[in-house]
Amino acid sequence: MVAVCDIPIPGKIKLAVKNDDVQKTIVDVNGVKIGGDRVIIMAGPCSVESREQVLEAAIVVKAGGAQILRGGAFKPRTLPYSFQGLGEEGLILLAEARKETGLPIVTEVMDADKVELVASYTDILQIGTRNMQNFPLLKEVGRSDKPVMLKRGMSATINEWLGCAEYILAEGNPNVIMCERGIRTFETITRNTVDISAAPILHAISHLPVIVDPSHGTGSRFLVPPMSKAAIAAGADGVMVEVHPHPEEALCDGAQSLSPEDFKAFIEDIKPIIAATNRRL
Repeated sequence: MVAVCDIPIPGKIKLAVKNDDVQKTIVDVNGVKIGGDRVIIMAGPCSVESREQVLEAAIVVKAGGAQILRGGAFKPRTLPYSFQGLGEEGLILLAEARKETGLPIVTEVMDADKVELVASYTDILQIGTRNMQNFPLLKEVGRSDKPVMLKRGMSATINEWLGCAEYILAEGNPNVIMCERGIRTFETITRNTVDISAAPILHAISHLPVIVDPSHGTGSRFLVPPMSKAAIAAGADGVMVEVHPHPEEALCDGAQSLSPEDFKAFIEDIKPIIAATNRRL
C-alpha cells in the first residue's frame, strides 16, 4: 500500500491515481467538459418509456440547464417481472431526443456483446452498480472510443471502485467518469447511503472526474436537492438526477424522480452553492 494525502491505496493501481504525467482528466463529451470549472448536470428519466415521455423530459431538462440527457434503454431490475426497458427502441428514442435538443446522452450498457450497439447510439457508456465488477464488460468498454461512466458498486470500497476504473484505463480508454450512487449500509430509511466523502477522496488520489447520483443514492425526491448541494459543496464535478414528466406514472423509480417543476426549482436551489465554490453551471 502507498499513501496519498494520508489515504492508503493499493500500489498496483497505477493508471487511475494521480501521477507525474496526469494530474487531472477532463472528459470532453461533444463539447461538454466534465472535470473542468463547470458543474455538470445530467438529467432525465430513469427509463425510456415512450417517444413522448423522453422527448418531453429532454426538452424540460435542456430548458432547465442540464448539459447531458440521461435515460435507460436497458434496465437491470431486482425482479424479472419489473419493466426491463425498451432495448434498442429506447436507444433510437434517446438519439431522437439528442437530435431535438442537442444534448449528449448517457445510457447503460449491460453486456459485453452489446457495447458496439449501445456505443453506436450514445455519447457516454454507463456501467451500472450491479456491473461494476463485470470484468469482461469493463474490458470491452475500455476498447471503445466512447467515454465511460463507472458507477460505484453498492457494496464496493473506493479502492475496489478505482480497481475497476483501472480495467477500463488499461484497455486504452482514458475517458472515465466516476459516479458515486450510494452504498448499502444498515440504514433503511433511504434506498442507499450517499457517500459524499467519495468526491474529495477521489479528487485527492485520482485524476478522474467524479459525479454524484442522489436519486439512486437516496430513493426519495425530497432528498435530491440537499444531497446535490452537499455533493457540489464537497467538490463533485456534477450530479445526475432523475426527471420524469409525470413521476406518478413512471414505470421505474417514480418516487425518486423530479417533476418538471421540481427540476426548475432544483436548478435555482443549487446555483448559490455552485457560485460559492467558484464554479459555474
